[in-house]
Amino acid sequence: MSLVDFIGGLRITQGRLAGEPITVLPWQGKFLRGAFADGVSRAALSIPRGAGKSTLLGGVCLAFVDGPLMLPRAECLLVAPSYRQARISFEHALAFLRDRYGPDDLKKRFRILDSTQYAMVENRETQARLRAIGSTPGLMHGAAPSLVLLDELAQYPGSQIEAALAALNTALGKMPGSRLVAISTRAADANHPFEQMLTGDADYAQCHAADKDAPIFQERTWRKANPSLEIMPDLLDMYRAEAKAAKRDERALASFKALRLNMGVSDTADAVLISAEVWTGEVETDDLPPRQGPCIWGVDLGGGTASSAVAAHWPQTGRLEGFAAFGDDPAIDRRAELDGVGQTYARALEDGSLILLPGRVPDIEALMNAAYARYGQPSAIVADRFKSNELIDGLSASNLSPTPLVFRGMGWIDGSSDIRDFTRAVMKGHVRTPEKAMMRSAIGEARLLGNPAGDWKLAKNQQGGRRKRARDDLAAAAILAIAEGWRKRRTIAAPRSLSYGLVG
Repeated sequence: MSLVDFIGGLRITQGRLAGEPITVLPWQGKFLRGAFADGVSRAALSIPRGAGKSTLLGGVCLAFVDGPLMLPRAECLLVAPSYRQARISFEHALAFLRDRYGPDDLKKRFRILDSTQYAMVENRETQARLRAIGSTPGLMHGAAPSLVLLDELAQYPGSQIEAALAALNTALGKMPGSRLVAISTRAADANHPFEQMLTGDADYAQCHAADKDAPIFQERTWRKANPSLEIMPDLLDMYRAEAKAAKRDERALASFKALRLNMGVSDTADAVLISAEVWTGEVETDDLPPRQGPCIWGVDLGGGTASSAVAAHWPQTGRLEGFAAFGDDPAIDRRAELDGVGQTYARALEDGSLILLPGRVPDIEALMNAAYARYGQPSAIVADRFKSNELIDGLSASNLSPTPLVFRGMGWIDGSSDIRDFTRAVMKGHVRTPEKAMMRSAIGEARLLGNPAGDWKLAKNQQGGRRKRARDDLAAAAILAIAEGWRKRRTIAAPRSLSYGLVG
């Protein structure tokens, strides 16, 4: 049986089409025949997100342990930028396997190890084995695979990619007839190893992408980039929605061009959090909605000479308020000179969006009491994990009643999720705030870093783990509050919370 026929004989295991036979699309069949032809040792496929890559990889993985690619005592390594990402295609393979066999027969035929740290399937009779791993080079030493499947090679950490490829090439050299197959969106750098594979280093290469000068908001461009759109109406609806967002948001535009159109452009450049046009024209207003319903605070604590900030958000009405706090040493005019903000701090003191507290670093108890005096008792407080113990101590000593606390990371996982939810809430008109100097300055100063996966986080100038400049701390607090409010508004389960108790 050919590999194309084998995968075409599998059944869809999830979604509204679950149970129906898989349709091997023309572009998929072309790649399978080319990549696994005799004499091909290196193959590359570049395809946009959402084209069915993970399902295709899952089918190839299954074929290695229970299909036409199976060889006695041979190993297939499924490698992705992270173990968590490698598990996506691995879980597709497991689902196909469970669909083919009942529980007893499955246990008799296969040895399966599936945990948060190790993923492996082995055919008990032939000892053909599939392993899913992250791109850490140390995980590849000692391996002797017959087949290596590289998922999203363009996303591998820059510090690891050369070492990882060197380790894999060494491992592949141990087995005659071994094969490496890379499937990924394109890389922005023409010198990237994946781009080199697409342009001559691979024995077989296939690339589906929009032309650099193509009109990016026309459906004919989308269809050229993603040949799966012809039979995926839900995916086409997603393209339309993301294109609409891309017209208003430069971050969404970068991701759309890189991940949906596969144009080989960078989506890792700095980007603004929200454009000034959207913030001043659609978010700031004199006609504020009421303080009604539960109030969520976002708290960002500074260190050294940085500010701390509290943002208060009422998800029921969309109202947002907030303030930043500096210590009164150095004096505010000297601080403004050092930070290069002109009269922003002076205006912020006048409109109440900046307060001064005694000392060099704002006292957390005093900060919480100031927020309590303005906004009353919150229903929840969301903060980044930085200084979590100090925050709990400060809250316990403050005038607040015990309140649920939600701690969030500010990196690629929590941070990216929060920024997406913040952006959705703003773009859908669910945030309204008064014109205040410190909030406007913070939003204007906030910059994001992106990665090839389309994730974003706040860019930080690090100094002891925190930003050197404090001008975007209020933006960080607003992101935390609004994102948590959006999750609750959408009835998505909130992260695990921690309630603190008063001391004494």
